Amino acid sequence: MNHDEAKTILLLYRHGTADADDPQIAEALALAKGDPELARWLKEHCARQEALRAKFRQITAPAGLKEQIISEQAAQEKIIFWRPRVLLAAAAVIVALVALAPLWFPHRANDDTFAIYRGRMVGVALRGYSMDLATNNPAQIRAFLAESSAPADFVLPAPLEKTATTGCAIESWQGAKVSMICFRTGKPLPPLQQSDLWLFVIDRAAVKNAPPAGARQFVRVNKLMTVTWTHGDKLYVLGMEGDEQTLRQYL
Repeated sequence: MNHDEAKTILLLYRHGTADADDPQIAEALALAKGDPELARWLKEHCARQEALRAKFRQITAPAGLKEQIISEQAAQEKIIFWRPRVLLAAAAVIVALVALAPLWFPHRANDDTFAIYRGRMVGVALRGYSMDLATNNPAQIRAFLAESSAPADFVLPAPLEKTATTGCAIESWQGAKVSMICFRTGKPLPPLQQSDLWLFVIDRAAVKNAPPAGARQFVRVNKLMTVTWTHGDKLYVLGMEGDEQTLRQYL
């Protein structure tokens, strides 16, 4: 795990909660202890969270709100008629969020959105997924993706074109569809695991700060070695367990 990967993971970290027990977060926290820049960023991140919590603690729930919620749930009403005092409480929450936005997202415009996107896709591959279409027919995969308005006109490197497919899934990223194509390299796999090589394709314009055309960027993210490149109007992320040399065999 490097500096950028740790920072991406720690964006989800909530100080003082059980988040620290998560293996990925624990590893990122350990890295922060030996990285002064990352440690300083983490301190500021936790301070912004605490400021937000403090603002919420100052908001007093209107009398009867708890009883109203319980009553509405018990009646299984589909339409909730908000009382004036509840509206005031909701407005107070919105005001607090707006007031804290500059503190909470001080550098949002400059975030390395690409690194976050890549980490999210690796998470999909590692945490488990269900394929929308299981097939070893590449033509069927492209047809299914095209019918679903997901990227289907992608260009594969010759070695990857010859690699057996097991199916595909459609993921999402900030409102844009991501085509996930699943491959099998031929090595023995654990029970129930169908794939060990994953390709994610998205429209290049949907992800900020992606590598420029013609450049291939190799980065280890969690358990996967990944390579990213752009071709035409598409952004590609290919990942597998192994090293860079092994991954290069599919490019």
